[in-house]
Amino acid sequence: MITAGLARALALTVLFAPAAFGQTYTVEVHPTLNDLDIKIEPVAMTGMLVVKLTNDTDQKVRCKLRYDASPQTPYRNSLNVDPGKTEQSVFRAQRKWFAVAVEVNCEAAKP
Repeated sequence: MITAGLARALALTVLFAPAAFGQTYTVEVHPTLNDLDIKIEPVAMTGMLVVKLTNDTDQKVRCKLRYDASPQTPYRNSLNVDPGKTEQSVFRAQRKWFAVAVEVNCEAAKP
């Protein structure tokens, strides 16, 4: 049987354990936006990187992302972003990173 005190201690351990094992890494963004008004916002979190793309143009765009976080295998993703909208791409850690380079290549979407 788990007492209330033990349950609280276990809950605190679960809450604080990820921070104890968290990783710190740098993010480099290499954009090719082809004169499109696209805002790129990397959000670094423990165990994953979220890249938010906001399309401030009046046309739909397609963005291809390539993540390189050696020693992890490079990862590719693509997003279609409607005018005035924000979409996000998530890259999850499978190994410990120290740096992540993200290539973002955006172009007008073909109808």
